[in-house]
Amino acid sequence: MPVEAADSRATEIEDLLAPLRRDPGSSAVFCDIDGTLAPIVERASDAAVPSEARSVLRSLAQRYAMVGCLSGRAAVDARGLVGVEELTYIGNHGFERLPPGAAESELDPALAGNEGVASEFIARLDTDELASLGLRTEDKGPIQALHWRGAADESAAETRAREIGTEAAGRDLVPHWGRKVLEIRPGVHLNKGTALAELLAERRMSNALYGGDDRTDVDAFRCLRDLRAVGELEAAVCVGIASEEGPPEVGEEADVVVDGPEGFVDVLRLLAE
Repeated sequence: MPVEAADSRATEIEDLLAPLRRDPGSSAVFCDIDGTLAPIVERASDAAVPSEARSVLRSLAQRYAMVGCLSGRAAVDARGLVGVEELTYIGNHGFERLPPGAAESELDPALAGNEGVASEFIARLDTDELASLGLRTEDKGPIQALHWRGAADESAAETRAREIGTEAAGRDLVPHWGRKVLEIRPGVHLNKGTALAELLAERRMSNALYGGDDRTDVDAFRCLRDLRAVGELEAAVCVGIASEEGPPEVGEEADVVVDGPEGFVDVLRLLAE
């Protein structure tokens, strides 16, 4: 990137962050984890949040009214990966919440009666067929996932995943697509955006920032933009994290796009100054 363009983007980011930095006591900072704080890896169990990111998150938690992570992982697993107890963790794309210091997460009451419907659907699938295609199942409680990153034939695995997604939709479940992953969700209206809106309303935040790299993060971007439009937020900052696999919606919906997790840590570092 030319020096002039880099300087222009740096100025743009500083301008966007200014309302939060002026009033940290009424500001919230939230972000995704995989692809945003932690680089994407072939197997989710191998992901790691760099120590520098962990350190700046601790600094932010001491300064801002509310800091947290919204993840597709279970909330307890998300906290284990990030390793910062002071944060609020929203797991399973908004289905559960783990407050700072809590031992167990709380499922959203909207899930009542639907906690096991996705796992029942997955249990009916042919496990031998899934294994032969390289489709790996992940049990995330109310959400069930199928991964095919690293499969011998990723195209064939994705084709079968899309068939499974169609089957799930026919059973009033919600198929949700991510980076080489299909998630099967209960048919309830919960996502990162609804979870974020609830948190911000509870704490009566005036300003908020969210950083993310995937389609599920666009729900959070739209939430912030809607809250600002109706006057419930004074400032809303949506930071997209660029990647080769990232969907175009991230760049289209974000206020600014940075290069990878390293670029996002730079944004967090500016907030901590």
